[in-house]
Amino acid sequence: MKNKMVWLKPAAATFIAGTLFISGGGGAISFAGKAQAQEAAAVQNVVSVVGKGEISVKPDIAYLYIGIHTEGKTAVEAQNANAKKMQSLTNLLKKTWKLESKDIQTNQFYVQPDYTYSEKEGRKLKGYTASHSLKISYRNLDKIGELLDSAVKVGVNQIDNIQFSIENRDAFETAVIEKAMSNANLKAGAIAKVAGRSLGVVLSVSQGNVAEPVRFYEQMYDMKVETANSTAGNSSSVETGEIKLTTELTVHYQLN
Repeated sequence: MKNKMVWLKPAAATFIAGTLFISGGGGAISFAGKAQAQEAAAVQNVVSVVGKGEISVKPDIAYLYIGIHTEGKTAVEAQNANAKKMQSLTNLLKKTWKLESKDIQTNQFYVQPDYTYSEKEGRKLKGYTASHSLKISYRNLDKIGELLDSAVKVGVNQIDNIQFSIENRDAFETAVIEKAMSNANLKAGAIAKVAGRSLGVVLSVSQGNVAEPVRFYEQMYDMKVETANSTAGNSSSVETGEIKLTTELTVHYQLN
């Protein structure tokens, strides 16, 4: 994430800290009171607002979370069966769907024992389950349903969700910041007008929080494996929706 961005412009008022003593004739002149008065006057000539920006854009990339569960009497049997199906899935993704290796990432992998329980026999080992899930980066969003259907045919029996996002965010971040600044100008102008004043220069601007200056509300699409088992001739339907980007700017203006 980007660091907090702050723009500063010198304020019109001058703040004097401390006390200045001028000796002469047994007297002293203190400027502390004058400095405090100037500071109070400066505060009265500043208006602060929070500008909010929001835009909605079409996603250009999807992250698919899919996997294969297999069972066996032994851990080796479960793992071997899983590895065979995963090889078929990988071949499908690379050869048929032309995905590159960088777009296929293991998300989770485990082999664990399965138990049954009864009052008579207590806990008893039933067998083993092997699970291997992938995170797939895919950019041809119109073909997601077809890809998932073909994946199910080679053994995928776990489809967790689809996350739609934006791969290159810089241009959209600029747009949402501009909207937030426009909103701040509108609010500050309205306040100045009601107060019988005019809006002056921008004294400072700070954006969002340091950890997340621009927030992306990404589309999450939950999908169970049954939905991919579509009727013959029809592929699963997946709607991309839109991604929302929002930010806030705290802006301080001088009032004339």
